[in-house]
Amino acid sequence: MWVLILSELAVFGAGLAAFLAVRITDPAGFAEAQTHLHRTGAGINTVVLVTSGWLAALAVQAAEAGRKVRLRGLLALASALGVVFLVLKGSEYADLARAGIGFETHAFFTFSYLLTGFHAAHVIAGILLLGLVGALATPRAVETGAAFWHMVDLVWVLLFPVVYLL
Repeated sequence: MWVLILSELAVFGAGLAAFLAVRITDPAGFAEAQTHLHRTGAGINTVVLVTSGWLAALAVQAAEAGRKVRLRGLLALASALGVVFLVLKGSEYADLARAGIGFETHAFFTFSYLLTGFHAAHVIAGILLLGLVGALATPRAVETGAAFWHMVDLVWVLLFPVVYLL
């Protein structure tokens, strides 16, 4: 799992570096394009994912204590917050599409869609993984699933300021 996590962090890091490098070539265009994003929704999504990461950490503690019902409930709540994240992100994508903004509108949107879409795919994978480790309910499995979920949290905590605020 650690090899996967580190490789995914490297991929996201390369994407963020490319985003920032292209931004240097058109700072005004990137700043204008950024105004079309849902900053408040992205801020809420940050709280949602950090909270879900906290719940996953509590699930690890519950697994270590042998409290299977509690750990499954905590993982279900963490997963539910992952779904909330996806709903908010989908709402933003739908609003952008209604405004006629797509991948080719501007380089900012190409990167924004790629980075946040790739992240959303990881949220989906994380939700599935949390379900799997919840079914297994062993301390090692829960810890492994939580480690992946924390990587998903960390990536969003990096994407949010770079894509939405800078």
